[in-house]
Amino acid sequence: MSDDWKNLDLRTLPGHCARRVHQLAVALFAEELGDINLTPVQYSSLQIICKTPGIDQKSLAGTIGLDTSTIAGVIDRLEARGLVLRNVSPSDRRARLLTPTEKGIETLADVVPLMLKSQDRLLEPLSNSEKDEFMRMM
Repeated sequence: MSDDWKNLDLRTLPGHCARRVHQLAVALFAEELGDINLTPVQYSSLQIICKTPGIDQKSLAGTIGLDTSTIAGVIDRLEARGLVLRNVSPSDRRARLLTPTEKGIETLADVVPLMLKSQDRLLEPLSNSEKDEFMRMM
């Protein structure tokens, strides 16, 4: 067994750094949203559903980068909270079409300023040119 691991510094590994940025982003998101109790994935789903009423679950999953079984649980939770409706597609009984409820649209409107603040806080330590470069590289 090689001893190369002894000289590795986690802070130099891109995967570790990406995981840490993700942890920070999720923590800031949760902190800003407080008692609203919406995860970043639920937020992304709700935003896309509100922007694209009638989108099917499979398309939603692809749009936000989730597998179809994971998105089903996300939609279950949004539906249970009364934020979205899930209906069988009239043209394909296997497909489920998603539409926001009025409560879902209102919740999204309430959450957007808080979400944007979490995004600003995430990039706060960077200069304007560093922010642009960070986003370009992402």
